[in-house]
Amino acid sequence: MAQIDTGTWVLVADSEKALFLENVADAENPHLVVTREEHQDNPSDREQSANRPGRMQDTGVGQRSALDDTDWHELAKERFASQLADILYKKAHRGEFEKIVIAASPQVLGALRDELHQEVTKRIVGEVDKTLTNHPLDKIEKIVKEDLEAA
Repeated sequence: MAQIDTGTWVLVADSEKALFLENVADAENPHLVVTREEHQDNPSDREQSANRPGRMQDTGVGQRSALDDTDWHELAKERFASQLADILYKKAHRGEFEKIVIAASPQVLGALRDELHQEVTKRIVGEVDKTLTNHPLDKIEKIVKEDLEAA
């Protein structure tokens, strides 16, 4: 059973917002405070992409095929996970935290796992696969504590 000990960090993230939190109380009654916030402006794919998909010449005479447009919105989400992983690596390397819990949507959690450096992964004491970025801090404390106790 994982706990949020004093000094444990909690990263709460979705594809556009991340909260870096620290428990300043004990594991029994965690009290999380925001130490850093990251935001990404990520408009919908329709707002970021070209007017129509490109075309390419096919093998037959006069045949052309449509090409899928790049999903810029999805690409930005993946880049945001990479940026978060980079921030965590730098902070872990400087010894700013010893333990961390990552609370993120399943998609972001998966993207983060792919990007996290070993220096960070060895400090992970728990994961919560839920989107909590728009919850108040007291709800985040309760949900993370309950999920870690249930694991």
